Amino acid sequence: MDPIQPMTWVGIDIAKLTFEVCLLRTQGKLQRKSFANTPEGFAKLVRWTEHLAPETICHFCMEATGSYYEALAVFLAEGDYRVSVVNPYRTRHAALGKGSINKTDTAEAYDLAEYARKEQPPLWRRAAPEVRLLIGLLRRLQTLKDQLAAEQNRLSEPGVLEEVQTSLKKSIAFLEGEIDALLKQIDTHIGGHPDLKADRDLLLSIPGIGELTAAWLMAELPDVSLFASGEAAAAYAGLAPSPYTSGTSVKRLTHLSKKGNPHLRRALFMPALTAIRFNPLVKALYDRLIAKGRPRMVGVGAAMRKLVLLAYGVLKNRVKFDKDWKSTPSSSAEA
Repeated sequence: MDPIQPMTWVGIDIAKLTFEVCLLRTQGKLQRKSFANTPEGFAKLVRWTEHLAPETICHFCMEATGSYYEALAVFLAEGDYRVSVVNPYRTRHAALGKGSINKTDTAEAYDLAEYARKEQPPLWRRAAPEVRLLIGLLRRLQTLKDQLAAEQNRLSEPGVLEEVQTSLKKSIAFLEGEIDALLKQIDTHIGGHPDLKADRDLLLSIPGIGELTAAWLMAELPDVSLFASGEAAAAYAGLAPSPYTSGTSVKRLTHLSKKGNPHLRRALFMPALTAIRFNPLVKALYDRLIAKGRPRMVGVGAAMRKLVLLAYGVLKNRVKFDKDWKSTPSSSAEA
């Protein structure tokens, strides 16, 4: 990159249907605009930035919020634009550090532009093809499971006509067959890629994590080398402790931020319940929180977070789980 060429920083606060943009230049007033979260909206964003900031290097910055950012990030990266997808935990703390507490979409877009200007976050790297396929297979699997649960609930309702029951049973049988086929395809896919298989073996050493949970972790958690710590990985999943504050006087117990990857959180809920029973580190954490009078669901959330920390640890260090392993202070913090 030519160090003399001027820079433009573009913060993007993205949602399901639209995204708010703030364009920040070295000179001139900042600009704001809203776009549709569609391929047409992506193209309009590029034309808008090139019109307002010609002959500059644009650095786009957005948060890893759910899956809404992915299509835009891919579009920009494939167009050879500089794009960073940052951990919402880091950007939130950076905004609080400079006194920004405004939670409007336009304010968050500005905070992201400022974050890109000051911190120069690393450029986003698209997942490897085998990981992208794993993501697609697992999300399709979850969709089918949701449809199956809905059909089973309809069948269990009282007074369902016989003709409707017949249709529901056919639908259930079809969905069950598709789910079984997808599970086999996922297993074959992982087994056919040595790196995925090695990661799965490491994750399966953690009590509470089964094959499907391991697959979700490999799919939805980016390469651990991109995270500075286990806390950063937990924050990516939306499992970072976040304090309630109001002014300077009203404070309540911390809660999980939930601003992160919802697929990962959903996949970790049931395994966390299992880990509370069978994983000594997770059980000890849960028991401490309950002994302190914290609600049961707070303990479950902490268990989910602990599983991410343990997954980060085994993948980062390339060693299987050991209950007697002495984790670093940063990896053992309670939620």
